[in-house]
Amino acid sequence: RLAMFPGREVDMIKDMGIDLVHIHGVGFVGIKGLWASWQAKIPRVSTFHTMIHDTLAFYSPFGLNLHLLERGLRFYLRVFLRKTQGVVVPSRAILEEIRDLSPTANIADVIPTGVDPERFRPDLSGQGVRAKWGLNGHDVILHVGRVAPEKNLTTLIHALPKVLEANPDTKLLIVGTGPYIEKYYELAHHLGLEGDVLFTGFVPDADLPKYYAAADVFAIASRFETQGLVVLEALASGRPVAGANFRAIPEFVRDGFNGALFDPSDVRGCAAAIVRCLRDRDPMRAAARESALPYSIERCTRQLEQVYERLLAA
Repeated sequence: RLAMFPGREVDMIKDMGIDLVHIHGVGFVGIKGLWASWQAKIPRVSTFHTMIHDTLAFYSPFGLNLHLLERGLRFYLRVFLRKTQGVVVPSRAILEEIRDLSPTANIADVIPTGVDPERFRPDLSGQGVRAKWGLNGHDVILHVGRVAPEKNLTTLIHALPKVLEANPDTKLLIVGTGPYIEKYYELAHHLGLEGDVLFTGFVPDADLPKYYAAADVFAIASRFETQGLVVLEALASGRPVAGANFRAIPEFVRDGFNGALFDPSDVRGCAAAIVRCLRDRDPMRAAARESALPYSIERCTRQLEQVYERLLAA
């Protein structure tokens, strides 16, 4: 049996008395969710997390024609989104893109993935992380995420020499792993930044709050974010965010209030935003924390429950 088609899932849905299927993918698992809910005759809702057609330039298989691939993928997504009774999007920026992509899709609500403000909070100590990576006495710029081309780490790494001109005792701590980690090692070496750019590799989720606590500012240059949960985690930790002025990030980062925004293709602008966050970190910390609280897991879950109730009552 192909992975996309349900097997025992339909029987499990019926045996457990499940009222609704919530789909969190558009690939095989998404098709399985559509098929299972259809066979079980219950409604389905889908959260659209990833603009997967934007990854084609980086991960196109077998050198296929990108234009044709994107057209085919857009058509597939248009049909897929029409097949659910409700589509949840994680940000207003993505809402507009989904409306353009699939005008007849039934948009249920804009609900970000919530952050846990008890796990990510300003009073945690990051001293252990600082000691482990030799960061005591330094200002720390943190990036958390997959080390992959769509995250645009090239801009952050190229911006660091400009940051160091204004703030010499600064380190860039890159948390995560991915297919481009060797390329970014080489880039840091080429720019003479071996001791200034630190790659941690994989960090367990349970340890992430301490990494935010160890940082002075958070930086993200990605054009890819439909939400950017790491942005909310940083803000909840009381860390100002230097973020790309693109897609969802400006919905959570207010320039001069809880962080600074920059054009993701502008290395100098990125450096200037980081320097501003370092300079103004103290007054921004309380604002950062406060701005994350409306997106707590509890509040976002309550919104999602309301979507379920509306669909079940229809």
